[in-house]
Amino acid sequence: MTLEELHQLAEKERGRQQAFTNRVLVCSSTGCIACNSGMTRDGFITAIKEHDLENEIEVVGTGCMGLCALGPLALIEGDGRLYRNVDGSVASAIVARHIVGGEVVDDNMLDTDDPFFASQMKIVLEHCGRIDPGRIEEYIAVGGYSALAKAITEMKPEEVIEEIRKSGLRGRGGAGYPTGLKWDVSRKAPGDQKYVICNGDEGDPGAYMDRNVLESDPHRVLEGMAIAAYAVGANQGYIYTRAEYPLAIERLKVAIKQAEKHGLLGNRIFESHFNFRIDMRIGAGAFVCGEETALLRSIKGRRGRPRPRPPYPSENGLFGAPTVINNVETLANIAPIIDRSGAWFAGIGTPNSTGTKIFALTGKIEHTGLIEVPMGIPLREIIFDIGGGTPDGTEFKAVQTGGPSGGCVPKEHLDLPVDYESLKAVGSMMGSGGMIVMDSDSEMVDVAKFFMEFCVEESCGKCIPCRVGTRHLHLLLEKITRGEATADDVALLEELCIMVKETSLCGLGQSAPNPVLSTLRFFREEYDELLKPVLGYEPSKPEADPS
Repeated sequence: MTLEELHQLAEKERGRQQAFTNRVLVCSSTGCIACNSGMTRDGFITAIKEHDLENEIEVVGTGCMGLCALGPLALIEGDGRLYRNVDGSVASAIVARHIVGGEVVDDNMLDTDDPFFASQMKIVLEHCGRIDPGRIEEYIAVGGYSALAKAITEMKPEEVIEEIRKSGLRGRGGAGYPTGLKWDVSRKAPGDQKYVICNGDEGDPGAYMDRNVLESDPHRVLEGMAIAAYAVGANQGYIYTRAEYPLAIERLKVAIKQAEKHGLLGNRIFESHFNFRIDMRIGAGAFVCGEETALLRSIKGRRGRPRPRPPYPSENGLFGAPTVINNVETLANIAPIIDRSGAWFAGIGTPNSTGTKIFALTGKIEHTGLIEVPMGIPLREIIFDIGGGTPDGTEFKAVQTGGPSGGCVPKEHLDLPVDYESLKAVGSMMGSGGMIVMDSDSEMVDVAKFFMEFCVEESCGKCIPCRVGTRHLHLLLEKITRGEATADDVALLEELCIMVKETSLCGLGQSAPNPVLSTLRFFREEYDELLKPVLGYEPSKPEADPS
């Protein structure tokens, strides 16, 4: 495909859409499909036929619209009205009363000026819920692949990397490593063969950010991978995701075939000397395969177990070749940065945590769903403005960020800005974007035990500190919750947490104690309440937080 052909295809698709007087967009991501959004779409199609509007109204299955708690969702594109809990009968009413009669269906209408929508800033999710993920033409019509064309036809590889460095983009998989620096290392590493890998193996409890991006806007990720490959000199890419994501896998396979058909993947992309192809690798769902060296072993068909670093994959990765590994969200940020400049992206968020971040907002909160907010936004705004606070009048107690690798942040830190450094300072972390809210009914020792049980199950067993240490931590937590532990057991728990954290081989073991340590730090009294009475023992009082 040439640049001119790309523009022609975009104009053709825009013309096709404009031929309809209106379009009805129905969320068809995993969450809404589970709520029978297929029947919702059928309801719209049937009602439109009954009113003889097939040639005027198009019904489109899209990706995630964000407010998962109220799905299925449907958007009337003409006037921007958004409806919730749309089943077949509601769909019929919307067609009859809204589309035909010009009257909104108040009982199901959502206010798009609500803070849930108005407080967000969408960069990665800008097309999610607005286009059909199964049609490359719709992605191209909203500017898709223009960034790849710009990179290949107007920029040198070094200039692409410099733009990413200027943006300040840090890896959205959890570690927050500078993306431009990682690419630069791989470009300069010796070797004719290099690889780009998309890490789509999110496995945190309550996290579904990457899954929804892959389901809702797969071409955005493919475009980011292609730009990364051009920048570092790679000709082969792999998308690694888990078998538990069947819809994402299906849509990715379709997207790859479409991109190849249109010459946007393959040989001589945009009539240049740049060649790049993408294949998929499906994992069995091991949490440890989110760690990049374990992921590399799994891609090769071996058991996912990490290896010591250095050497880092950027210099010695897949099959011993320099390999760039970025997660889904990181790669989905690349095209808008190239389109709009690194300086534009750097102007969002904070100086050290630029851009936006996607969070899966779950737990004891009114509005569960997928959100994208500027870095540095206070936790309070996310939980009470966007999330609507805790339900049923209960009191907010804590929010767990970063999944099993993160910590529990109490209400005393509600005004904490959400960025890499601030979360780390209170014993938590950004992680890939899970955010689980807990209310006054939550037992924090049980919360710590839940996450430790997860880490025990997901440990690959390679190193003793993780394999044995996490199990003993879990046993101690069980002893405490049974009311059989003493203060000595809590002291041992804390000591063992430090040992596991400091001596484990990979990030799974190194971060597994975080939920325990953070609950010990902020909710020590809940541990003390469960301790077995011992003669002469007085429960400890929580120390004042110096911050």
